[in-house]
Amino acid sequence: MPPKKLNIAVVGLGFGAEFIPIWQRHPHTTCYAICQRDPKKLKTIGDAFDIDVRYADYQELLKDPKIDAVHINSPIPDHGWMSIEALKAGKHVACTVPMATSIEDCKKICELVKKTGLKYMMMETVVYAREFLFMKEQYEKGKLGKLQFLQSSHQQDMDGWPNYWPGLPPMWYATHCVGPVAALAGTPAEYVSCFGSGTIRPELIKHYGSPFAVETAHVKFKDSDLSARVIRSLFDTARQYRESIDVYGDKATIEWPLIEHEPLVMHTAKLPEHKIPKLVKAPDYAKRLPKSIRDFTTQGVYDLSKKTHLSFTQGSGHGGSHPHLAHEFAMALVEDRAPFPNAKQSANWTCVGLCAHESAMAGGKIVKLPAFTL
Repeated sequence: MPPKKLNIAVVGLGFGAEFIPIWQRHPHTTCYAICQRDPKKLKTIGDAFDIDVRYADYQELLKDPKIDAVHINSPIPDHGWMSIEALKAGKHVACTVPMATSIEDCKKICELVKKTGLKYMMMETVVYAREFLFMKEQYEKGKLGKLQFLQSSHQQDMDGWPNYWPGLPPMWYATHCVGPVAALAGTPAEYVSCFGSGTIRPELIKHYGSPFAVETAHVKFKDSDLSARVIRSLFDTARQYRESIDVYGDKATIEWPLIEHEPLVMHTAKLPEHKIPKLVKAPDYAKRLPKSIRDFTTQGVYDLSKKTHLSFTQGSGHGGSHPHLAHEFAMALVEDRAPFPNAKQSANWTCVGLCAHESAMAGGKIVKLPAFTL
């Protein structure tokens, strides 16, 4: 007999709506319920996707015994407490990034996962984007040789984004650049040093007391000779949206393009100088997915207004990662194993950013990652 389908509840129907069709079509899941504080939006999305179970109150949703897991897509300040409450209620948790905005909440989540045996996965898009999957594949095949250095950036103009976004410290939302370098290093970050640069407008500074236009961190990985540089900006820095990873090996290096939609650049060692660089296009990895959700690596604009969520528009579809994320979480539950990234990894990646901002505010002092993330 096939296993019972897992009942997923999607919480937050902005970015979260992008995942509803994936949960509906995955062979092991159903989108059983949705949750949204705005009753009009709740009705619109529920009617459009034919979802009968609807909640305007998150605490009421958690009381529903039919829900196996929650997929949290709420505003960043709500990630920590919502994940904690879901785990306390006996639900598995998939949560969009970052894990939380405090080290204390990250620790609570890790403790609850250990205590309950429930699964937690931070839904980090970049480590399932086709570009990252290509780099990882090349490394695992030995094409890059020994890794020598990693760097990444996430630069975005957040002017006009509502609610909690204005003035948000750049490194508080750094997992899109921390996750891929840590995943390639294959070991957690041990300590970090970060410098702030430039100054944002006074009306932005007042929200969090964070003055910096750009925060640049160096990350040292545990039990490794590798370090990485990560760059993060959110306001008052002219730059097209960019989530990038550069991977430097002794045999070959792969660099992200400077402009969106251009090919990757692969540099091969010991060739004549003009032959060293080569433009390469990352293949799509839909073949790794069940047939029913493969289309979602290249199609992903589901919002009813025909105006997709800003993060999806600026992020160019997040490299086709959404169905990979859903599939990984679903299979971790089906196979009763830890997802990637698991709670400890998610905490490490999130706390790199939190510690980096602490470092920047202290003039670049070295800050060690909390022991529970190692």
